[in-house]
Amino acid sequence: MNRRTFIKSAGAAGAAMAIGSEWNASADEPKKYGPIPKRKFGRHDEQVSCIAMGGHTIALASSVEEATRIAHEAIDSGLTFFDCAWEYHSGRAEEWLGKCLAGKRDKVFLETKDCSHGKGGDVSMKHLEDSLRRLQTDHLDLWFIHSISNEQEIERAFAPGGAVEAVAEAKKQGKVRYIGFTGHTSPDLHLKMLSHNFPFDAVLMPLSAFAPKSHDFEDRVLPELKKQTIAPLGMKSMGGQAVAVKDGILTAEEALRYCLGLDITAQIVGMATIEQLRGHMNTACNLKPMTPEERVAIRERTAPKVDPKRHTIYSSLDHRDGEPSRIA
Repeated sequence: MNRRTFIKSAGAAGAAMAIGSEWNASADEPKKYGPIPKRKFGRHDEQVSCIAMGGHTIALASSVEEATRIAHEAIDSGLTFFDCAWEYHSGRAEEWLGKCLAGKRDKVFLETKDCSHGKGGDVSMKHLEDSLRRLQTDHLDLWFIHSISNEQEIERAFAPGGAVEAVAEAKKQGKVRYIGFTGHTSPDLHLKMLSHNFPFDAVLMPLSAFAPKSHDFEDRVLPELKKQTIAPLGMKSMGGQAVAVKDGILTAEEALRYCLGLDITAQIVGMATIEQLRGHMNTACNLKPMTPEERVAIRERTAPKVDPKRHTIYSSLDHRDGEPSRIA
């Protein structure tokens, strides 16, 4: 483990301790929940659990055995939606998730991401084969063009031989069931992608109570997704690795309640420990949506405390989740 990886892992572990302590959850005995709410997947009849297990964070579990324990309890508790990406932890996240889901693949809705970042459809298709191998499956339920960060990437995605052609071809071949795109930085980029009226099935964007830029996604992009009957998916409810929770800007429960009160299909949430899983499951299964007044109040309370360089680093133009430079 190099110094950079150690520091990132140590930070994630600290955030995990901060979250776990909120619920005083025990890691020894499984909790019993009510049924986890499921929501309609965009224009399709299929339904998925309203929270998804974040693939970047499950690979921060103490071991692949512990990650498997977390994933199996999630599945047994009714969580169906599992997220991942080709570049998370230099491929380790997909490898671990493949091991976690061995023998349970038919019980889950499995999503991962093409991280070609404008390099062309041939690279995208290679990534797909890599992902299928690591995840130990012959198909994905959802495949995203990941992290659209500038207009040039949009142009390349829709150009002949680009990523849009690749995801459409993968769907035609039956290697993926649904397709979409993600982005962290700009509602304008999301809206430009959507202006092509391509039949995306899902779109992933940052949604949170405390980040003003996320409010722009909520206020501007979410209505367009509903108009086009595309499944809206949220991420970064706690800012990534729960730094906002660790710093006391808001609680994990508040963060998740805010997002699940939106008209979205699901929120992707980090779960690196059993305690985190049980806390998020408890919030989702006993969901009490915020009133309009509560939503305004939490926005006003948290926004002044946000340090973009610490709490919303994902929104900076030079940031990408994962470490693509370390992947062949």
